[in-house]
Amino acid sequence: MTQNRGGKGAGAVLGAAAVASGLVAGLLFAYVCSVMPALARSDDRVFVEVMRNINDVIQNPLFFAVFLGAPILAAVAAWQHRATGARGWTLAALVLSLGVFLVTTAGNVPLNAALATAQDPVAARAAFEDPWVTWNLVRTLLATAGLVCLVRALMVRTAARG
Repeated sequence: MTQNRGGKGAGAVLGAAAVASGLVAGLLFAYVCSVMPALARSDDRVFVEVMRNINDVIQNPLFFAVFLGAPILAAVAAWQHRATGARGWTLAALVLSLGVFLVTTAGNVPLNAALATAQDPVAARAAFEDPWVTWNLVRTLLATAGLVCLVRALMVRTAARG
């Protein structure tokens, strides 16, 4: 591998990808360790109402910019670092970031949509809670692994300087 570090602006893009990925991983981790355990203590009506409210308010420009920005920035970073020692790490981060997106759109979002239209809170919670928590754990692990890959890519890139 050459000492090439990905070209002009590549470090900024890689850093932005790491920040976006870290924000996504942190958000998802917050559900694992606080939001869902707290809601688990609630009765069915409160559980459904709060999750519906969360699902409504999370759909905002800031969230979408970060959530969609993470795989886009990872893709740009992977392209910029295609001829560097960070290539493998950026590609792995891209694949993991796409995995987060796919799990979210194929697993969590359909569950959110079903919860939004459900009439019976007891049945709604029974159909929603366990699968949603499981899919969220999967995407949390994927997002965290992607962040680790981007941090490693930054380390490899920095090492190429010396």
